[in-house]
Amino acid sequence: MSEKNTSPTEPAPAARGKQSQRGDVALPALGVLGMLRWAWTQLTSMKTALFLLLLLAVAAVPGSLFPQRPANPAVVTQYLKDHPDYGPVLDTLQMFDVYSSAWFSAVYLLLFISLIGCIIPRAIAHWRQWRSQPPRTPARLSRLSEYGTLVVPAEKRLGAAHAAEQAAAVLKRRGYRVDLRPGDAPNAFSSVGAEKGYLKELGNLCFHAGLVGVLVSVAIGGLFGYSGQRTLVEGETFVNTLVGYDTFTPGTNFQSSSLSPYSLQLDRFEVRYDRESVKQFGQPLDFTGYLTTTDSPDAEPRQRILKVNDPVMIGGTSVYLVGNGYAPVVTVRGGDGQIAYQGPIPSIPTDAVYTSTIVIKAPDARPTQLGFVGFFLPTSVEGKDGVAFSADPDPLNVQLNLNSYVGDLGLDAGTPQNVYALDIAKLTQVNGRDKPAGGIVLGAGESYTLPDGQGSISFDGLKRFVALDIHHNPGQLGALAFSVFSLMGLVISLFLSRRRLWVRVGQHEDGRTMVEYGLLARGEDYGLAAEGRAVRAALAEAWGLPAGPEQTPSAGQGTAADATPTTSTPTHKDA
Repeated sequence: MSEKNTSPTEPAPAARGKQSQRGDVALPALGVLGMLRWAWTQLTSMKTALFLLLLLAVAAVPGSLFPQRPANPAVVTQYLKDHPDYGPVLDTLQMFDVYSSAWFSAVYLLLFISLIGCIIPRAIAHWRQWRSQPPRTPARLSRLSEYGTLVVPAEKRLGAAHAAEQAAAVLKRRGYRVDLRPGDAPNAFSSVGAEKGYLKELGNLCFHAGLVGVLVSVAIGGLFGYSGQRTLVEGETFVNTLVGYDTFTPGTNFQSSSLSPYSLQLDRFEVRYDRESVKQFGQPLDFTGYLTTTDSPDAEPRQRILKVNDPVMIGGTSVYLVGNGYAPVVTVRGGDGQIAYQGPIPSIPTDAVYTSTIVIKAPDARPTQLGFVGFFLPTSVEGKDGVAFSADPDPLNVQLNLNSYVGDLGLDAGTPQNVYALDIAKLTQVNGRDKPAGGIVLGAGESYTLPDGQGSISFDGLKRFVALDIHHNPGQLGALAFSVFSLMGLVISLFLSRRRLWVRVGQHEDGRTMVEYGLLARGEDYGLAAEGRAVRAALAEAWGLPAGPEQTPSAGQGTAADATPTTSTPTHKDA
């Protein structure tokens, strides 16, 4: 039985890995750690970060195409009813909860990790470059993008070392970080290496760090923030508790104990209309809400003013004015003569003259529950067809037009209902245009008794109401600060340039000092030629030379680079 021989220079089978098809080169197996390292390298590349940022913007598009459950669950429910074929499919794909969906969160987290993975290595590399010296002086400065020479006459008695020191001082004043490199012998060349524009890379890092800060701030707002809505009638008080909201949307980690115990009361609400322009007559010009607020139960009341796009800031929340309308004050009595409901009922405006729909429910009426549905007219005018309409948004001739219903309102079972809608499936209509009793038409201070002693309703007065949108976002200021920080970093990275400059000084045998300089930019820099001219003028001024191009040296005079005849006029070359 023979044994297979292995050449001493041939790698063992376990160490060879996979053999390349191009030859006998051994390629190591990638392995699990290698695969993870490769994935991390791809994730933390700047191209991946930009792609994820674009993908995040694209992923947010469905949030504007489909109704979102956190903003309005009722609209989502109605959407599913109206589209029974593909609505459940969209719901399974979380199209109605886009910003809290698994796929949106995955893109968000990947972008967050990618940005951090991009910033940290680049920040470390930038710190090392900042602390390092400028690169060594190139052997042939004439091959740089911007190049020029200067000749200091012998009578100036300017030595090479002293000229290099003065050149370094000039460049420092122009914002360069310099490294003076003196020669070892009297005729040896002295040179200066200079560099500036490190703030460009720093601005780029600040831009990406600001993006990370914005993402963190948005995440904090989504975790610990909340928003709610409340309809407030003149004279009513809102207390910042969960039961005080009409609708409430908490953050993921919201705790009810974080609610600040403030309160606000709507004293009055005023609307100013255009009464001068013919074309814009009756159009609203200004909305003003007068509030009385208290920051805590023991605090002194304060008078505040609420306007559109001018929220009231209180208790860490922003209170916005998003709507308004009229709230007729009514009294509903049951068939037994007892008051079943008394107070203002907000109506929903449907047009510019505040023609408003209204729903009144009196579940405490006895012996049968009562419901009313109709519309409210601020300035009632009867048309040619006998139908009343509103001619002006101001309450000049108020009127309630109602239909009445009796029966079970469906509230005793505890099933939630829309307060602005009346389900008439189990109700019997008593009043209406097509009923013998006719519809109910009430002016200010008027009342109406329902047929068969089933109850009565009176129109007692009129108030205004406001719709408030209340937001608490603990990450809002952070998002603003980081956005400004990121924008400033972007501006710095766009308008600053990374430049390197070298000056080589040599002493000629006849006592003249030969100076040559060259500039190089990192990337496109359209101001490099202007910088070259400015540096030349500054050096010439320091040595008392003419600012323009010097005379061409004669044969045998040479330059600081090779001491051979050459043209000393500044030149511009492609990098």
